[in-house]
Amino acid sequence: MHPVDDTTNYDETCPLLRASNAEAQNPEKPIPTPVPKGQLAALCTVRLVDPIAFTQLFPYVNEFMSDLHLTDDPSKIGFYSGLVESIFAVSQLCSIYQWAKISDVVGRRPVILVGILGLAAATVMFGLSKSLASVLLARALGGLFSGIIAVLHSVLGEITDSSNQMIAFPIYGLAWPLGSIIGPLIGGSFSHPATKYPDVFGYQFLKDYPYFLPCFFSSVIAVIGVLLGFIFLEETLPSKRKRTNEKSGSPTASTGDNATTTPPAPPERPIGVSELLSMPIMSALALSGFTLSYLNTSFDVVFVLFCYSPIESGGLAFSASQIGYSLATSGVIAASIQLCIMSYLLRTFDSAKMYNFCMALWPYTFLVLPILNLIARAGLDTATGELGATTTALLWVGIAFVLLLGKIAGLAYSLSMILIKENAPGAASLGQCNGIVQFAMCFARSFAPFLVSSLFAVSIEYNLLGGYLWVAAMVTVSFMGTRISRKIEQNSVKTVG
Repeated sequence: MHPVDDTTNYDETCPLLRASNAEAQNPEKPIPTPVPKGQLAALCTVRLVDPIAFTQLFPYVNEFMSDLHLTDDPSKIGFYSGLVESIFAVSQLCSIYQWAKISDVVGRRPVILVGILGLAAATVMFGLSKSLASVLLARALGGLFSGIIAVLHSVLGEITDSSNQMIAFPIYGLAWPLGSIIGPLIGGSFSHPATKYPDVFGYQFLKDYPYFLPCFFSSVIAVIGVLLGFIFLEETLPSKRKRTNEKSGSPTASTGDNATTTPPAPPERPIGVSELLSMPIMSALALSGFTLSYLNTSFDVVFVLFCYSPIESGGLAFSASQIGYSLATSGVIAASIQLCIMSYLLRTFDSAKMYNFCMALWPYTFLVLPILNLIARAGLDTATGELGATTTALLWVGIAFVLLLGKIAGLAYSLSMILIKENAPGAASLGQCNGIVQFAMCFARSFAPFLVSSLFAVSIEYNLLGGYLWVAAMVTVSFMGTRISRKIEQNSVKTVG
């Protein structure tokens, strides 16, 4: 007998099987779809317009109201300033879903271009206003036209896919923090230009309309966005793209000698609001988006109030310049997170789990603030009323920490856009899905400043819970938001395998 050689006499299919096993064990990674740079640049420029238009008046709005001689009592100026600031968000709330619904019918591109042009015109109108009525009308129109934000989110979802969204979404997410820095810089630098820069802007027109120039520069940025959109931004609504392809010549399938044209599939119809909200994932995204916007807006408002209030009243007694440095630090932190680590996080972790993590940070973000006040109280020199060098250093470290927590928690905004895109029931309903969630966010943003500032004032005035009732309330809402966000992970599709 001869020994059997195991290395010979294999079936002829063995090499094929081995090859397929090797391929199965070493699958090639899919090549990411190239990001449409022109469209993304145009989209980001357009996205900058909203925060610039919303924030450019903050540095001078109180002075503007005073110049209108609405009251002789300086303490009442804040009422009119708050009215001007809030009407923008309220008007945006009224139009945001309507713009999204229109874009699902006529297309994204025309809605975006019309909205930005309208916002540019309304901003110029604000700079030319000479009465409270015209100021409110201009801000209301600006808010109505800025309601296209949900349409912008839809375009971002339609020009990206799962292979490149970790690149595009962080870049797009930079627009809001950058706009929130650029807007106040424009407003603070170019209001009353004839007084500040008489050699350059010493014209009678700018003396008569001292707030025109910052509005004009903001409008120029909007017009640049329109031009970039007109040149680079293509229509992304699926039904409109199909019609364009059909006009240019649709592909045909041939069998034998007879070529047959494949009939186009009927266009997908958008789903109604009630049906969308009946979906657990969409209702969870809308409710959680409301909570997220309320918490984020409240933190922005209460942080400034906390820094400005005297130490004995539960604050830090910061000067205006120190508050400005804090806000600038906040913008730098937000931009750095979006630019440096957001892409890695999207490639590595599931979006729903990251969203839950971000929402879980809000309670601790609010809890850190009273700890900073305790540090300030402990280091306050009662004789001089000044803080020691060590205490000041500790406070700045604490402020950097709380702002870092807040900006990491704020990443939930970008993650929300991804989750909406991944969980929308169809391409035709993406605009409405974004509109529903953005409506919820804008609704919270429209009343959060008034509510949290009133709660802060009442807590301190009546010493409720030692002046920290506002902390207890915000922590409670934060934990509620954390619980709501868990429903998103339970119902969402996975974004990372």
